[in-house]
Amino acid sequence: MKGFRALLALALLSAVPLSAGAQTKAPLDNSQVFPPWQHGANNDALNKGFNFTVPEVDNMVDFHGDLSNPKLVLYVGGNYYFAMAPLVAAFEAANPQYKGRIFYVTIPPGMLVQVMQKGGTFTSGNMTFTVKPDAYFAGLKKVQALIDSGVLSAPAVPYVTNDLTIMVPKGNPAHIQSLADLGKPGVRLVMPNPAYEGIARQIEAALRKAGGDALETQVYQTGVTNGTTILTHIHHRQTPLFLMQGLADAGVTWKSEAIFQEEIGNPISDVPIPAADNATAIYAGAVVKGAAHPDAAKAWLSFIHSPTALAIFEHYGFKPYTGQS
Repeated sequence: MKGFRALLALALLSAVPLSAGAQTKAPLDNSQVFPPWQHGANNDALNKGFNFTVPEVDNMVDFHGDLSNPKLVLYVGGNYYFAMAPLVAAFEAANPQYKGRIFYVTIPPGMLVQVMQKGGTFTSGNMTFTVKPDAYFAGLKKVQALIDSGVLSAPAVPYVTNDLTIMVPKGNPAHIQSLADLGKPGVRLVMPNPAYEGIARQIEAALRKAGGDALETQVYQTGVTNGTTILTHIHHRQTPLFLMQGLADAGVTWKSEAIFQEEIGNPISDVPIPAADNATAIYAGAVVKGAAHPDAAKAWLSFIHSPTALAIFEHYGFKPYTGQS
């Protein structure tokens, strides 16, 4: 049997001859294309210990900070994960007692609700841990609904708004010019999943404004069925990742996400959506009922609509909430 295996291995090797000088190579540009894109700047831990981050293999990019004894835990809908590092730094500068003691999670708001229903316990790969939130942040309607159901404590605190854009690879090779172009034959889309990503509701409304029910159906039903539309799980990271790998031609995101991608040098651009077809999100937060650190949560909620915080948000294209939707 051993002799047979050896002969089989030799036959397989000889069946696929290697060209002269051929070498095994790592995935192309994996350190640039795959997150984390901020190179540890959004990890609030003071002692980071041994760094074991390998893009595509061991990579927890939506969990930030030191789990051992946080003084403030934030569940943040992931649409502004890129703004959290400067926000945390500014908050800690004004509140040094929290330096290195803030832990935050930036996955879609619907998923964060599911985690709260499971007692704040996550599993990622082979790691399971529990970290219960002190404050929760999502769209204003979602936050108010969770207050009404008793999960969060009033009041809801709105702070900024955001608009949609069409994210495309740099150079826009598919020549996307409008939302209507997303329904053209052959256009490959990567779109947020309506099951748990709040942005999908605004996108569906924008598609109806631009092309009626037919365009929404093409993007979110026909396209999903025939494979031209990919639905994401963590849209704020997956959309640019799919575009940079050439797996899709376009995807609708918040404007702020495109600004961030372009700012850090990723080969991403965007096509503006006219105001008549666009949709606006209002972001809000509230203290989680029974929070372990309610005073810290209230301090963050006070900070989040301060001039300092709003200046950080405005850098990424957000607008201060003025009381009008």
